[in-house]
Amino acid sequence: MSVPRTSEQRQEAERRGRTGEAEAAMWLAQQGWRIIAERVKTKAGEIDLIAKRPGLIAFVEVKWRARAASLADAIDERRLSRVAAAVELLWQDYATGGEDIRIDVILLAPGCKPTHIENAWMPFG
Repeated sequence: MSVPRTSEQRQEAERRGRTGEAEAAMWLAQQGWRIIAERVKTKAGEIDLIAKRPGLIAFVEVKWRARAASLADAIDERRLSRVAAAVELLWQDYATGGEDIRIDVILLAPGCKPTHIENAWMPFG
């Protein structure tokens, strides 16, 4: 069971999240991606980054942790299913040229190279 966060803790988490998203966006751009949207809100949740390469749109969940050891627990099926629900609501707005779409995850921690998990969500059924 988690302990409720104070207002200061929430603000600090928000600041770290924004910093992580900016770092991930820069890293993706260096890898040849074009960032076409950031922090897109839907009724189902928020998509951190939407990036494009020729023929491909990636909806990217960014997770930042203070310690690299915590990255293993940063993303799970529940979190990814929320991202997938948000993508379902708006992918048509971004994949207007028949591009393939996928959900990626970028994991960040101080002193570590970003970990890019491509096609992180593969729904069953």
